[in-house]
Amino acid sequence: QVQLVESGGGLIQAGGSLRLSCAASGRTFSSYAMGWFRQAPGKEREFVAAISRGGDRTYYADSVKGRFTISRDNAKNTVYLQMNSLKPEDTAVYYCAATYTLITNPTAYPYWGQGTQVTVSS
Repeated sequence: QVQLVESGGGLIQAGGSLRLSCAASGRTFSSYAMGWFRQAPGKEREFVAAISRGGDRTYYADSVKGRFTISRDNAKNTVYLQMNSLKPEDTAVYYCAATYTLITNPTAYPYWGQGTQVTVSS
């Protein structure tokens, strides 16, 4: 089992950048593929990005491709989401999640953080 805590959210103007962090507890962080998801008010939770256990493979939603970068540091038990060129439509609660194989379906992730709010003003 793994516990996840996100940080780094906030209020940012359109065009700006934020870096989200997700710290994981436990000694088996490198055993998990990690994902970032987001949920805007009144909308379903959607996939943003995912990274393999070793960090050599990544997937992105089309809406963030070229603007967001997912990375991980297994020595620090942390996964990151660098978000550049932010748009108002990126406003959402962002969640990190852990699973056993690299996948984009949120229902396949058994472990979730509490989320961090990102608000992008126009």
